[in-house]
Amino acid sequence: MGKALIIGAGGVASVCIHKCCQNSDVFEDICIASRTKSKCDALKEKLDGGKTKISTAQVNADNVDELIALINSYKPDVVINLALPYQDLTIMDACLATKTNYVDTANYEPLDTAKFEYKWQWAYRERFEKAGITALLGSGFDPGVTGVFSAYAMKHQFDEINYIDILDCNAGDHGYPFATNFNPEINIREVSAKGSYIEDGKWVETEPMEIKRVYNFPEIGEKDMYLLHHEELESLALNIKGIKRIRFFMTFGQSYLTHLKCLENVGMTSIEPIDFEGHKIVPLQFLKAVLPDPASLGPRTKGKTNIGCIFIGKKDGKDKTYYLYNVCDHQECYKEVGSQAVSYTTGVPAMIGAAMILTGKWNKPGVHNIEEFDPDPFMDALNKFGLPWKESFNPELVD
Repeated sequence: MGKALIIGAGGVASVCIHKCCQNSDVFEDICIASRTKSKCDALKEKLDGGKTKISTAQVNADNVDELIALINSYKPDVVINLALPYQDLTIMDACLATKTNYVDTANYEPLDTAKFEYKWQWAYRERFEKAGITALLGSGFDPGVTGVFSAYAMKHQFDEINYIDILDCNAGDHGYPFATNFNPEINIREVSAKGSYIEDGKWVETEPMEIKRVYNFPEIGEKDMYLLHHEELESLALNIKGIKRIRFFMTFGQSYLTHLKCLENVGMTSIEPIDFEGHKIVPLQFLKAVLPDPASLGPRTKGKTNIGCIFIGKKDGKDKTYYLYNVCDHQECYKEVGSQAVSYTTGVPAMIGAAMILTGKWNKPGVHNIEEFDPDPFMDALNKFGLPWKESFNPELVD
């Protein structure tokens, strides 16, 4: 069916590559590329011998010319960007120059400010249209599956959706006093930024962790969750009919928050460079170097994740509530692909999004968010490839 160039070799990339190999009818040939080629080679060694042909390459994803050279030599049908969000634009530039389809899981954020929004990538719309190629933004879980859930709810359950609450619960326990489940730099920037939600078409800003709720998650139980800013709010507010308010909540344990507060108080989460013994260092990048590598958490993480969306809206003139969610078990994920559930829930949808493009099910030149496409084939693939979804028509609501 097609060739995919996968940029990145971390936890999410590892899951995505496993899943591409499980879906070898669509992914006949993949190339794994990253700054550290040995990581790519290790993944190839683990998965070689199946139907999917695997090659590896070294590339600096900050360098557009290197990316263009690699794309021109490998000639993929789609590039799956699983590098860092700071590298989205260089990879999009290379895709544009080579007229290659593009998929990512997280929107661009500049290195010097923890501000993630879609304006930089949406600015590519006309150029991608003219080139006749598709860019699929945010094909992870949140953003990603949460957008597909929203499109599915709109298509099958509602005439209009007025309220969406996206709830992301990780009840996994890795046994460390403090660690992050994905890239510490991205994770800490996200958590220490101001919160925000959309109401009546406007952003409402909150202090970090100011809004807390307790929610009883199916298959997990009661957890503290906090309102955060999250990128998919911006696109869902535009693409889902009838929206009055969208919020995003994520669970955090008290120990995590206490550690984070201490680190913040002493300046370790700062992204401003400081002078240290004649070198410039960024405190947050130094902290990342001393924290456990998220990829090492897999074997020791126990428990489950529950991520989903609660919708309130109207159907045939009547009020209606609907909850779509997925529950994922850290140890089951580790048994299957050698990664914990946080990487798994992002890596599986990255493969599915790329498969939608390779099979021609989603083919619309331009730059698009995931909820702009027909959700049904994606929802079927979630059930098939390890992220089965559940629904409730009488969920507990968030006040």
